[in-house]
Amino acid sequence: MDHRLPKHDVVLLGIGHTNAHVVRMWRMAPIPDARLTCISNFGVATYSGMLPGTLAGFYEPWQMQIDLVRLCASVGARLIVGEEVRRLDLERREIVFANRPPVHFDVLSIGVGSVPRPLEVVAGGRSSDETDDSGTVASAARSACGAPASGTSLVVPIKPMQTFLDRLDERLRTITPRLGQRSLRVAIVGAGAAGVEIAFCLPRHLRLVLGDMPYELTLIDRRQEVAHGLEPRAAELVRREIVRRGIRTRLGCEVQVVEQEGLLLNGDERVAVDLVLLATSATAPPLLRRLGLPADDEGFLLVQPTLKTVADAPVFVVGDSGVDATHPHPKAGVYAVRQGPVLWENIGRMLRDEPLKEYLPQRRFLKLLCTGDGRAILSYDGWAAHRAWCWRLKDWIDRRFMAKYQHYEPMSVTERPTTDITEAGEPAQMRCAGCGGKMGGAVLRRVLQRLDVSSNDQVIVGIDSPDDAAAVRLTRGDTVVATADFFSAFLDDPYLVGRVAALNAASDLFASGTTPVAAIALATIPVGSAEQQERLLYELLAGGMREFRAMGVALVGGHTIEGPQLTIGYSLLGEAEDTPRWKAGLRPGDWLVLTKPLGTGVLLAAHMQARCRAAWFTPLSRTLLQSNQPPPGFFDEYEILGVTDVTGFGLAGHLLEMLTASGASAEVWLDRIPALPGALDLLGEGIESTLAPANREIAEGIVAASAVQKNLAYPLLFDPQTSGGLLFGVPQRYVSAAMHRWREHCGVDPELIGRVMEASPDGPHLRVAEASPPNVLKLLNEA
Repeated sequence: MDHRLPKHDVVLLGIGHTNAHVVRMWRMAPIPDARLTCISNFGVATYSGMLPGTLAGFYEPWQMQIDLVRLCASVGARLIVGEEVRRLDLERREIVFANRPPVHFDVLSIGVGSVPRPLEVVAGGRSSDETDDSGTVASAARSACGAPASGTSLVVPIKPMQTFLDRLDERLRTITPRLGQRSLRVAIVGAGAAGVEIAFCLPRHLRLVLGDMPYELTLIDRRQEVAHGLEPRAAELVRREIVRRGIRTRLGCEVQVVEQEGLLLNGDERVAVDLVLLATSATAPPLLRRLGLPADDEGFLLVQPTLKTVADAPVFVVGDSGVDATHPHPKAGVYAVRQGPVLWENIGRMLRDEPLKEYLPQRRFLKLLCTGDGRAILSYDGWAAHRAWCWRLKDWIDRRFMAKYQHYEPMSVTERPTTDITEAGEPAQMRCAGCGGKMGGAVLRRVLQRLDVSSNDQVIVGIDSPDDAAAVRLTRGDTVVATADFFSAFLDDPYLVGRVAALNAASDLFASGTTPVAAIALATIPVGSAEQQERLLYELLAGGMREFRAMGVALVGGHTIEGPQLTIGYSLLGEAEDTPRWKAGLRPGDWLVLTKPLGTGVLLAAHMQARCRAAWFTPLSRTLLQSNQPPPGFFDEYEILGVTDVTGFGLAGHLLEMLTASGASAEVWLDRIPALPGALDLLGEGIESTLAPANREIAEGIVAASAVQKNLAYPLLFDPQTSGGLLFGVPQRYVSAAMHRWREHCGVDPELIGRVMEASPDGPHLRVAEASPPNVLKLLNEA
């Protein structure tokens, strides 16, 4: 985070065509003393103009997507993904969420688009995601890169486009086994430009998914014409292509109800279909009605020609979300694109208290419809054509447009507010935060060796026998277990960082078999106005409190100071069980179990360089927020004595600490080491945490053949983990049952990664092998 808190907060709710322009311009000329926050229901934004071409196989899905995780990281913007927006508090200038603290704004731009007009659905024909809109989806499974919706449904709306292909393919996989030899019956409801393009481009996708299975396409619309909105000559070209393709049309037909086996039209006619694609006319997302701003009868927000709401509030409404009664125009992406420069100019003017600029929609614009066969239908000012060159023109325009937003290189050194410079005059490598910001283990050991750390009789476990937590016997005989953990913020989202800090600190007590009881917060807050500091500290501690409440832990005090960067941590006190667990408890014959995948260090390092993709960021976030609290009685039930949590020193470093304390050796298998998505890709590109080189200094305790060391998974052993998993030894007779119970209670799959052996004559060591022995597969099958 910045060393000084900004004066202004610019917030974008929904990252469509217009708001995306603001993010792009922020890279070129960031507004001084301001912070940009982006709120989106997905970690990617989809360019609607390229969806038909993607459906036809001309593009890979990523080519029509803007990776918001990378884009926001590259410009230094905060990104909040997948959180449900409840309302606006205009008096306090806050966006109110369902499950996180409000976000303050000095200027807000709302661009959550529109959604297809929903159909009435009866039981058995239910539709999924019919009314999802940007900024309102709370499901973590869909937040970052658009996982398919759970279950199946007859209706598959085109929006949200981020998940359309996944939902379509899921439906096709579900229904095709039941079809036998008959044709797949597909109805596309809505015969406007969007529906027509889908009808033209869908066949190539169906052949890709279904092979030679026959299909029937029907376009249904309540209007008496197809391609309404196009000029007559272009509409005639569309009609000819529909006839040539053999696509059926049902015009002047209102879809009354979606039933289990088909559609009810005009109140009395039933049409049997297997799949309904919803491309109906646009209506307002439900979110817009909850914001408390003036709206028209359809629910779209009323704006002035300046794009500002007609209400007395510093709020702009752009794209399909807004409607200007003085300059009406159809819902089309071209208008949203043209609004971008006006919005950018007006955000700056509003912050400077200057008159706003008006947006005047163009009267004519070029329309290009992909027909899925290497051609496109072009329409402009009464003229129309259907040729291959029209497709080449559309392809050139779309690729050129997307190239502006798929540039993810971070802001240059000179653009960053604070940058360290080496003695040679080069920019210094950005140091990692989180547990990747720990001091190297070798440095810490040398310091402790030089200190006089003699303890009294009341210390059970302390610095002279370092462990995850310290244990002290009080005068009256009770045992208190204590730990402390803090780190620099690794993301520009204090609420999420606060949650992870609480989980990370409590993990030390969970590893010792201790029940955490009380927490004391320690925080460093950057310099800024009192209002900004208050908001930041509230979000930070609210995140921690969310996790502590789930644990039954009370926040009993703390200490805050001002400093150059945000840091947060907690000191925790816990009640000791009858037999606490320590690192020294491993026994020869134990099997080693790891409860979380590795890779948080390299992924967070990549995020600092804007190289962590949205598809990787979601599982990373999920892992960071996974608690290590074991099931009740877990360690006793399965006779687990040696436990630690894997954090800054990496799996190899923490396992060697356990082996040294236990007087044992161990073997781990690289084919069993779980990796987060993207971790191996990034390591293969040479990216690593700044703490990784220090973690490799313990390599003298590791035995690994040169071929093993070349394995891409080998560097994972030294990757510093933030909020990493537990590592424990389980007697072989309990391995299957212990792994099954952890999976059932915690909702994550633990991995069997190695086994403990007798120490070699020259002392404890860690042997790394590429492949696990055959009996491991048997144990895993039993688990």
